[in-house]
Amino acid sequence: MLDKLEAIQDRYYYLEEKLSDPEVLGDMKQFAKINKEYKDLTEIVEAFRAYKTTAANIESAKEAMKDTDPEMKEMAQAELDELEPVLTELDEKINYLLIPKDPEDSKDVIFEIRSGTGGDEASIFAGDLYKMYSKYFENQGWKMEVLDENPGSVGGYNKIVMEVYGADVYGKLKFESGAHRVQRVPKTESQGRVHTSAATVVVMPKFEEEEIDIRKDDLKTDTFRAQGAGGQHVNKTESGVRFTHIPTGIVAESTDSRSQHKNREIALQRLFVKIQDAARERSYLEQKDKRKSLVGTGDRSDKIRTYNYPQNRVTDHRINLTLYNLDTIVLGDLEEVIVSLQKAENAEKMKGSDE
Repeated sequence: MLDKLEAIQDRYYYLEEKLSDPEVLGDMKQFAKINKEYKDLTEIVEAFRAYKTTAANIESAKEAMKDTDPEMKEMAQAELDELEPVLTELDEKINYLLIPKDPEDSKDVIFEIRSGTGGDEASIFAGDLYKMYSKYFENQGWKMEVLDENPGSVGGYNKIVMEVYGADVYGKLKFESGAHRVQRVPKTESQGRVHTSAATVVVMPKFEEEEIDIRKDDLKTDTFRAQGAGGQHVNKTESGVRFTHIPTGIVAESTDSRSQHKNREIALQRLFVKIQDAARERSYLEQKDKRKSLVGTGDRSDKIRTYNYPQNRVTDHRINLTLYNLDTIVLGDLEEVIVSLQKAENAEKMKGSDE
């Protein structure tokens, strides 16, 4: 491990020099790329420096323990008692920081919420999820743009699609894909009975066009008029876009925007993610003993979380996490849930690397 950390530190110093290179300073794209890698390595290099300093101080204290002076030995023992737990903590931190990061974690996302089973109450719940996530985005300092919305007849949304921009957006939101279930007395219920309704969330990383490695010759493109509810533009222009990936037969489309250009971008993103997911699924089938990621497939049928209003309870079924602060979670206080999911995912990664 130490050799690996020394190599990381050498790379860090090399990047530090490159950042003052006039050639790099004159190329903003190259500067941004190098600066990002430099910043990504900073935390682990600082932890490694602290580890080496602490380890050296422990060795000095152990040497001092050989002194015949009882007072010196007592001081050395006190120093050891203080430093050894620090070294253990630094060792754990470094092991955590060495876990390979998903390269998609830093990406912005396309975030979709749809009402599921439960009629009007499901639409109201989808609206509540939208408010919860909007507040969480705000707390994170992220920006959000609504691309498409289809309001429910008594409130909330049948569907709402957003783009979310900021730092490490997908890394935090990737766990939210799946079916969210609510248990409560609906506003439409006259006899006070608790109902169960659902809404689904899909979170898709947003790739730059140059990152999407699909040959144009492998694509069949269709444009069409959007159907159904969705705004004044519906049925007036061919704004909908559908892509078919000829080698795999995978199809993706978008009618989320009034702009055909925007729909092309979204449909291409969806196609790329579907192709990636199909490749991952093949990989899972080839390595059946490999643990399944907490992110799952993003399938709308994957029940991931229950919001129980009578008990003020939230349960995430993937990691058996139960919290009794639903009242603050629905106001955007999602950090404890998301951090718990990140920790569980990292623990799985560490187990996988040990096997």
